[in-house]
Amino acid sequence: MNAETKNVYFLGIGGIGMSAIARYYLLSGARVGGYDRTETALTRSLAAEGAEIHYDDDPAAIGAAFRNPDDTLVVYTPALPHDHAELAWFRAGGFRVVKRSQILGILTEGKYVMAVAGTHGKTTTTTLVAWLNHVAGDGGSAFLGGISKNFDNNFVHGPGKRMAVEADEFDRSFLQLYPDVAVITSTDADHLDIYGTHEQLRKTFALFASQIKPGGALIIKKGVALEEYPQHATTYTYDYLGDADFHACNVSVDEDGTYRFDIVCPDRTITGCHLGIPGKVNVENAVAATAMMWVAGFDERRLKEGLETFRGVRRRFDFHINTPRLIYMDDYAHHPAELRAAITSVREMFPHRRITAIFQPHLYTRTRDFYREFAQALSLADEVLLVPIYPAREEPIEGVSSQMIADLVTVPHRLVPLERIARELEGARLDVVISFGAGNIENHTGEIAARLRDKSKTKQPE
Repeated sequence: MNAETKNVYFLGIGGIGMSAIARYYLLSGARVGGYDRTETALTRSLAAEGAEIHYDDDPAAIGAAFRNPDDTLVVYTPALPHDHAELAWFRAGGFRVVKRSQILGILTEGKYVMAVAGTHGKTTTTTLVAWLNHVAGDGGSAFLGGISKNFDNNFVHGPGKRMAVEADEFDRSFLQLYPDVAVITSTDADHLDIYGTHEQLRKTFALFASQIKPGGALIIKKGVALEEYPQHATTYTYDYLGDADFHACNVSVDEDGTYRFDIVCPDRTITGCHLGIPGKVNVENAVAATAMMWVAGFDERRLKEGLETFRGVRRRFDFHINTPRLIYMDDYAHHPAELRAAITSVREMFPHRRITAIFQPHLYTRTRDFYREFAQALSLADEVLLVPIYPAREEPIEGVSSQMIADLVTVPHRLVPLERIARELEGARLDVVISFGAGNIENHTGEIAARLRDKSKTKQPE
């Protein structure tokens, strides 16, 4: 199947991965349309760029341009319900109907693929690789799992053969990729509704690593073990500190929470690095991205420039307020390991300050499987506000709720309806506030920030 086609219709066009591919086709001159369940800032942006989008699952709403199976490709997200009416209509009509991951595999053919996989940490690392390619490499394109602040986009169209790709383990999507160089950030248990067991997930990561092209490279976080390593590729380790092949040293923290450090590589030490975004966890991501650039080739002086000018990803350690009196940041973290890493990083950035964590659990199955670990991670904060579970693609599971987490949190906490969260903060004693979650909590960050700005102008309650 040729990736170039006249009309492309996306089922779930508002997803972060789907929208990046939609943008590729828009830039390629194809006519793009699609369905999504709800209108969002992302779907409005796509519509402004030329996509034809509607929000009712109704075959009659499909535009005339996309009703001919001879010139229309249909791409769907695996998160779509199996009984989706439009999906059934396209299949019954003999259309070419493919998963998003299959198209991504096709679009990477003939490219120098730089794939970042892992149950957490991959979005920031992939986005940093894309920016470093732009500043210090040979250019290139990228399909990202978040909106890059530098590019103001989740798709990057650039010159050269390099292609940075976020390799998503959900639904085993990353098995459609054959990287030249791959990073694995973590293989923590997740998506057990897909894999069944942690062992099966880890086996699938090993299978992904086996698909690295002969002569390529695997860069894996030190301590993350695979059952089998590719024999036809070179394996390197990376870590925040320590004796990995790639690691940071001489680390210091500036007042704004950003870090200065050196990066040790197998053949050199890159001194005087300064990362443009805060967070200890992002230093580790920068080491991984630098390792990937080291394999692919880079200009050292410009790489340091790229690290310093990197502005991060929306909803990843995303500061809305950063003053000596009050800090508010928002983060996409939705896995216990991500929460633990984020809160630990904030502790290191802002020692002796009081942290209030707001958390919206994502998926009933993930809450059921990890409620104990969520409670442990959240208990690293000084106060916790929990809101109801965001179901995404799932139906409720009897007995599974945010209360399961609340019952095990060991610091002061309370359950709050999402629509009341901003007002709930007005009467609280606040210092550092972080909102976490992969659901619709992002729709409330603007109101939270506005109310906190107003609150910071008045004296805090004792």
